[in-house]
Amino acid sequence: MKALVKRKAERGIWMEDVPIPEVRPNDVLLKIKKSAICGTDLHIFKWDEWAQRTIKPPVIIGHEYMGTVVDVGSEVTRVKVGERVTVEGHISCGFCRNCRRGRQHICDHTIGIGVHRDGGFAEYISVPDKNVLHVDTTIPDEIMSIMDPLGNATHTALSFPLLGEDVLITGIGGPIGSMAAAICRFAGARNVIGTELSEYRRTIAEKMGATRVIDPQKESIREAMARHGMLSGFDIGLECSGSPVAFNEMVNHMYNGGKISLLGILPENTKIDWNKVIFKGLTLKGIYGREMYETWYHMEMMLTSGLNISPVITHRLPADEFDKAFSIMEEGNCGKIIMDWE
Repeated sequence: MKALVKRKAERGIWMEDVPIPEVRPNDVLLKIKKSAICGTDLHIFKWDEWAQRTIKPPVIIGHEYMGTVVDVGSEVTRVKVGERVTVEGHISCGFCRNCRRGRQHICDHTIGIGVHRDGGFAEYISVPDKNVLHVDTTIPDEIMSIMDPLGNATHTALSFPLLGEDVLITGIGGPIGSMAAAICRFAGARNVIGTELSEYRRTIAEKMGATRVIDPQKESIREAMARHGMLSGFDIGLECSGSPVAFNEMVNHMYNGGKISLLGILPENTKIDWNKVIFKGLTLKGIYGREMYETWYHMEMMLTSGLNISPVITHRLPADEFDKAFSIMEEGNCGKIIMDWE
């Protein structure tokens, strides 16, 4: 089969012919239809410091995908050949304290598909049957292929009650930030205001339902608040930028008792005014992956009840044009890029 392999410990990714993976007793073999490029895949492609610490070549990358079941292991009963499915990208151990108290997303021994083991940028992938998910037939293939990052956005946005609240999203133009904006509006937030440096991505966030998206180099958050009748501060903050400057601006503009979901990976040298966190009574929650599997339930229910995230998909390319896809991704003038394996 064809697969995108991180073969060498250097910049790049390579399309190779590799064996179709074996199907063990509790595994399911999928024929991939569509996959999507994630920021993690770009880190691996660029071979940055995180990738060098984390990835052990050779490995097939990719953790956002969907496909059709073509084979199942001898012990599999809940998944059938011919079914259209997607996959949760974190394989949990099932036995550590967190798994046994319903927190599989922070399992002590998590294995990441497409990171620690072969992933879905290939014609076929074999995965544990417990990670395979059926979703409503009305959800299109390309939306199914991005339910992994939609899950990050859902986990980020729905960590705190949103009804009637004013929400600030830093890095709102990125795919997860813009999907989080759509979820906030869907869940009843009053104002969803975001900051984003990229003009291209500000447009995406506006299409996804943000009340206002500002270039923080030209307009202040305080000015945006005034335009929308906000006097005190934001009730909810969703940090999706990974920028220390943006994060501290968020802390500065939170209302007393506000709550912040931290998704963006901040540098180790990030400084914060802890007096503001303490004396404002702020709550900070770290966000990792999706809550397995409650987040998946929320996603499906929203998508089948009117949530529209289609504007976040900006490019569709055949898998053979992966070089072009990664080039567009690196330039940054894009939302989600879908690769077609059919």
